[in-house]
Amino acid sequence: MLILLTNDDGIHAPGLLALYRELVKLGDVRVIAPETVQSATGHGITITTPLLTETVTIENGFTGIAVAGRPADCVKLAVAKLLPRQPDLVVSGMNSGANVGINVIYSGTVAAAIEAAFLGLPSIAVSLHLKSEVPLDFVRPAIFGRIAIEQVLKNGLSGGQVANINLPPLHPGQTPPGIKLCRQCTRPWADSYEGRKDPRGREYFWMDTVYKLGDSESDTDVAALRDGYVTITPLQFDLTEQAKLKKWSAGEWKL
Repeated sequence: MLILLTNDDGIHAPGLLALYRELVKLGDVRVIAPETVQSATGHGITITTPLLTETVTIENGFTGIAVAGRPADCVKLAVAKLLPRQPDLVVSGMNSGANVGINVIYSGTVAAAIEAAFLGLPSIAVSLHLKSEVPLDFVRPAIFGRIAIEQVLKNGLSGGQVANINLPPLHPGQTPPGIKLCRQCTRPWADSYEGRKDPRGREYFWMDTVYKLGDSESDTDVAALRDGYVTITPLQFDLTEQAKLKKWSAGEWKL
């Protein structure tokens, strides 16, 4: 199995390396990832500047290709030019920080997976929730990430389909209580900003939001991840509101 591995934290990110070391147990893994951090870039692509590439070797890890672009660029370029053939699976991650709830919309990690689905490929986004009171570790969560990926593939993931996996932070020796299939939480997330003034008296703002898993219905990705579960949510990129389309179609539309 040929696996394309990318992310939005950049090719030097420890989460990428940790997931690479687990994915090589499943097949031939090719790393093509952004040159620099592209967190919260959403589904942006590069159209007015060239996509420079560079071969990068990560010590005790892999040799991959760094792309001076966005996560979606990496997938598009990999499939069009850089891989020997179409990959059997595209994996994006392991992201440093959860991608649940409305954050799915902003996420470059999820955008890379959705771009692969645009191209008719099966894809999976993998993210790790972080907590200040839990020592940062990507190695053990990557093991459970690989297990979750295997479970998704076992249960069926066709071309054009996307799965979003989120992993809980783990204390040494800790194991998640299980896997939960759940829907995406759609409750709004209100950001906060600190107002300042520059030396010329002009007002500017810094976002000072600290992301936390907030209140949510019990069947959502936010609630399950907050309870320590590995969460899996199937996603789609068709934004059509089918119920409204059906209702409107019964009416008359004239110019």
